Amino acid sequence: MVSKTPPTSKARRLRQRAPMPPTAIVDQGFVAARAMLLDVAAFLDRVERYGAKSDFRCEAMRSAAKFLSDGKPERARRILERLSDPTRAPLAVAPRGAACGAWKKGRK
Repeated sequence: MVSKTPPTSKARRLRQRAPMPPTAIVDQGFVAARAMLLDVAAFLDRVERYGAKSDFRCEAMRSAAKFLSDGKPERARRILERLSDPTRAPLAVAPRGAACGAWKKGRK
């Protein structure tokens, strides 16, 4: 049975200092990231089969996906910014309906 008590600060410090092999982060997250990437690819395939590839949300996703392979840091931040409303002025009234996940210029 695993103890549910949090590690002592000494144990925490020792764990933080222990060098992690470079492949440990890949070992830990690769399969989950692979699954998410396949989900995105399958989604875009379905969108194209149904003739909705010009939807602004799908265009925004394809545009943001280019950041995955550009070799530059902070991919998550840049993707989120690409999908988010860049305007600073608050809206007088929130639009009706749920959030759509991507920003469309001129959308009210």
